[in-house]
Amino acid sequence: MNQPKALKRIIDTYFQDPATTIAVTAGTEVLRQEGYNDRLYWVKQGELSGYLKSAENGLSAQVFVVKEGMFFGVHSFFAQTLVASTTVVAEKDSEIAWIDLSTQAVEPEHYGSLAEQFMPVMVHELATRQMLTGIAALEKEKALQKLYATEQMTTLGQLAAGIAHELNNAIGVISSKTENIQTAMSQFVEDNQPQMTPFLLHGINHGQTISSAQVRERTKVLQQQYRLSREQARTLARALPQGEVPANWLDDIDAALICWDSGRDLRDIRLAARHAASIVRSVKQLGGGDHARIPDVDINDTLHKSLALLQSNLRYVEVVLRPAILPPLTASVTELVQVWVNLIKNACDAMEHTPAPQIEIATRSVKNKLLVTITNNGPMIDEVTRRKIFNPNFSTKKGGLSFGLGLGLAIVQRIVNSYGGTIVVKSDHQRTTFRIKLPIT
Repeated sequence: MNQPKALKRIIDTYFQDPATTIAVTAGTEVLRQEGYNDRLYWVKQGELSGYLKSAENGLSAQVFVVKEGMFFGVHSFFAQTLVASTTVVAEKDSEIAWIDLSTQAVEPEHYGSLAEQFMPVMVHELATRQMLTGIAALEKEKALQKLYATEQMTTLGQLAAGIAHELNNAIGVISSKTENIQTAMSQFVEDNQPQMTPFLLHGINHGQTISSAQVRERTKVLQQQYRLSREQARTLARALPQGEVPANWLDDIDAALICWDSGRDLRDIRLAARHAASIVRSVKQLGGGDHARIPDVDINDTLHKSLALLQSNLRYVEVVLRPAILPPLTASVTELVQVWVNLIKNACDAMEHTPAPQIEIATRSVKNKLLVTITNNGPMIDEVTRRKIFNPNFSTKKGGLSFGLGLGLAIVQRIVNSYGGTIVVKSDHQRTTFRIKLPIT
C-alpha cells in the first residue's frame, strides 16, 4: 500500500462526515497557542496560517501556512499533549474537517489501530514540514545575501560620497586656476602681440568642433590648396572646419596656430573641469543617502544628473533628450536619479551589440501626471522576460541583454510605486520603451 493511496483512504474514511466538517470565515481563530486541543484538522478548502508568539517579547510571527489537503493540530493530537503549539487563523474563508481522540478506528482488523492507520499522515506532515523548513532556510539565506549586498552598496555609496568631496576640492582648484591662466594669457598676448589675440580667443570660444574623420578629409584639401605642411594643415582643419581660410591666418600661420591651440586647450580644460564637477555633485548626491522628499524638484534636472553619471557608458551611444517644460514635483532627487541611472544603464547594456545605439529620453506633463519615457533601439524583450524583469533578483544575459544595476529593476518599480506612480515596458523589434508616470500632487 503506497503512501498516496493510504492518505486518500484516511481522508475518505475519516474526514467526509458533515457532522465533523465546519466552515470558518477569514479571520477566525481556530486554535489558540497554549489552548486546549484534542482534534486533528484537515483542510478541505481555503487557507490558514499558524502564528507563534514569543513569551519573552510578545512578538508574533507566521511559522506555517496550511492549504487544501493539508493537516494541522498534528503535534497536540498525536503527541497527546492536548495543548496547541501555535495560534491558527483562517486567512481565507475555509472549510475544515476534524477527528478527535474519541474517534474509533475503522476496520482495525485490516488496517490496524488509529495510530497505525494515521502513520502515513504523520510521515507526510513531517516530510512537508521538513521541506518547508528547508525552503524557509533558503529564503533566509537569500535575504541575508541581499542584506549583505545592500550593506556593501551603502558602504560603497558612503565611500563614493567621501571621495567625491575630496575630488570636488581638487576640481575647484583646477577650474579657478584655469580661469586665472586664461585671463593672464589673454592679457599677455594683448599687450605683446595684439595681432594674435583673435586666434587665441577663437580657440577659447569655439574650440574644436570637428571629428577626427572630418579632420583627415579637410587636412588633405588644405594641404593641397594652401601648400601647407601636413601638421599645419591638420591643426588648421581643427581650427577652421569649413570655408575659406582668412588671410590673417596665413600671414604668420605657425604663431596663429600656436595661439589657437593654446586657447583650445584652455577651453577643453575648463569644460572638463565643469563636467567633472557635475559628475562629482551627482555622485555625492547619489551616495549621500539623502532620500528626503523636498518640493520644487525639476525632473529634467535629475535626468541631466543621471546622464552626467553615465558618461562612460554613453560614450558610443547617441542620446536624444526631448525635455518639456514641467511643473515641479515634491520628490527625493537621490531616488529619482537612482531610477534614471538604472533604466539608462539597463538600456546601454541591452544595446551592447546594436550597430548604431540610440537612447531617446522624453518628458511631458499629461493630466496632472509627469510622463518620462526612456527608449532604446536594442533587441526586443520577449513577452516572458517582460513579465519577469521587475521581479527581485531577476537578470539575464541572453542575447546581449542585461537587466538591473545591482539593485535591480525591482528597486526602480518600488521607488516609482512609492510615489503613487506606474512603470511599464513595451518592446518590439524596433525599440524598447520604459514609460514612467508620476503624479504631480
